Amino acid sequence: MQCMYQPDIEKMPRANMISLQNERLVKQVKHVWDNVRYYKDLMNEAGVTPDDIKSIEDLRKLPFLTKDNLRDAYPYGLLAVPVGDAVRIQSTSGTTGKRIVAFYTRQDIDIWDDCCARAIAAVGGTKNDVVQVAYGYGLFTGGFGAHQGAGLIGATVLPMSSGNTQRQIMLMRDLGATVLCCTPSYAAYLGEAIREAGIGPNELALRVGLFGAEPWTDGLRERLESSLGIDALDLFGIAEICGPGVAFECMAKHGMHVSEDHFAIEIVDPETGAPLSDGERGELVITTLAKEGMPLIRYRTRDLCSILPGPCPCGRTTRRISRLTGRTDDMIVVRGVNVFPTQIESVLAGIRGASPNYLIVVSRERSLDSLEVRIEITEELLADTVSSVERVANEISEKLKSVLNLSVRVRMVEPKEIPRFETGKARRVVDERGE
Repeated sequence: MQCMYQPDIEKMPRANMISLQNERLVKQVKHVWDNVRYYKDLMNEAGVTPDDIKSIEDLRKLPFLTKDNLRDAYPYGLLAVPVGDAVRIQSTSGTTGKRIVAFYTRQDIDIWDDCCARAIAAVGGTKNDVVQVAYGYGLFTGGFGAHQGAGLIGATVLPMSSGNTQRQIMLMRDLGATVLCCTPSYAAYLGEAIREAGIGPNELALRVGLFGAEPWTDGLRERLESSLGIDALDLFGIAEICGPGVAFECMAKHGMHVSEDHFAIEIVDPETGAPLSDGERGELVITTLAKEGMPLIRYRTRDLCSILPGPCPCGRTTRRISRLTGRTDDMIVVRGVNVFPTQIESVLAGIRGASPNYLIVVSRERSLDSLEVRIEITEELLADTVSSVERVANEISEKLKSVLNLSVRVRMVEPKEIPRFETGKARRVVDERGE
């Protein structure tokens, strides 16, 4: 059995967990009804009152919340406590539109800390670890979440924040960092920079990485594990819900365990909102069960995943979600075909000579959409013949056409030509079509 920060919760019998969720949902809905006029109006429009909510099975009676609702209610419209009871304001990254603010009470911060501590303990984190936090601090939740969780388990925290890569590497080596927390794209960049500095993985004490804030593939996991000499694990959170720690992978590497005592999850059809069964991919919907400052009921995250059936060998009984396969707002439509960046990343991961650094460029030529994927070649392929580069480009083009059912122009570029993102989330798509 793997390490657990709160084993009484993480391996709670299912019947007990459902009973706890039922109790907390009833209280949460009443709290929102009494204190959030905006959401009370939505419930009235849907013809539902707190008396209609008796258990987690009644979630479907409640209206959805979306990012548009959060923007409409900006800044204080969804605050459920007096401003003086909020001890922290966090914000989304703003990568998909106007920033959204979220309010946290002291209890909300304590819950968040516990969730992050569970995540770090799940990958073997202890007080003997040095946790290098290379997520951004500030309004972005990543840095604070990892920092707070590491502190709870007694680990030594190295609060690097994002960027300043050479200093990251120097202190990683000098101080013996054992756990790395950052975005997967930045971890890939660190791996490149470490290799270019002539530092081998055996010269670092790193053994595990907790990577989140972006969808990423198993192919990238393999690359990170190889370049950094670590186990690479997934970490999921949303600023408006709780930041990192909503769900996390254990060392089984088969889905992320949801902190179900604090969050109820659903998977729905992104188009219709209809519920989907376990194993079916759809949009993740989250309901906070104990949040005070800004509770969210049936919040549509736009993240695409599925609920994994069956138990996990780690011994946890909480439900698991698959790693994210993309976001509904990351999707681009090209000639009627839905395209997700993770589909392209998955193809590249299986082709020798192609690096994980790519850029998708969508344009319009003579009223027809055109899709170009620019891919860096590896140093090894750069030293090879022109025909080898063309062969790899053709292989990528054929596989992308098979996966996407769409013709794709593949352009191989030299190493380092694709922009790197030392801070924030990687931007993989440039849409030049306009309106």
